[in-house]
Amino acid sequence: MPIAETHHSPKHPPSAEDIESFRAIMQAHNRKLYRIARSILRNNDDAEDVLQEAYVRAFTRLADFRGESTVATWLSRIVINEALGRLRKGRRQAKLADEMRHSHRAEIIAFPLNATTPEKMMAQRQILDLVERLTDELPDAYRTVFVLRVIEGLSNEETAGLLDLRPETVRTRLHRARYLLKENLERQIGPVLLDAFPFAGKRCERLTAAVLARLTHLSAESGSH
Repeated sequence: MPIAETHHSPKHPPSAEDIESFRAIMQAHNRKLYRIARSILRNNDDAEDVLQEAYVRAFTRLADFRGESTVATWLSRIVINEALGRLRKGRRQAKLADEMRHSHRAEIIAFPLNATTPEKMMAQRQILDLVERLTDELPDAYRTVFVLRVIEGLSNEETAGLLDLRPETVRTRLHRARYLLKENLERQIGPVLLDAFPFAGKRCERLTAAVLARLTHLSAESGSH
């Protein structure tokens, strides 16, 4: 059921039909809105709390939705405002800064093309964790633009509208965010590349044993002549 046809009033419990409508809306937008909130707050729990508060605010103020924008845009703006409000309060800023300063540097193994084994799946997870961490470390002004444009796939104009920015500002911030992310990614992965394509353990032992066996065999043949 479209949101415009939802008749819930905060003074009365929602009907079964309203509840199903709310569920459908949340299932359709949860992932996108969570990512937006997290791009601002850089904390999973805070992002989830903000998303919950934003939904409650939206569903109890349906009269404010006038259909001038899409439901996704309307909800996104509520989430952004809620997240920025929480950030301004600074409830967890000190803790977040401390966690980021002391976060351990990722230890990464060579990245595979297809995750067909537990080891390869772990490698992909490590790469994703690194990208998430480096995205978190982007300056606030760039991080949300990057998440909206690159991860969520919003257009330049849509992002500008959500963040009340000029389109050219969005382009500039996206360019800068990509540059910083690429630079930091190269800095993190560069030393790891020295360990790529390892030749150790059983492979090393097998080759060593094979070479020694051939040398022994050749020596024996030479001695017999």
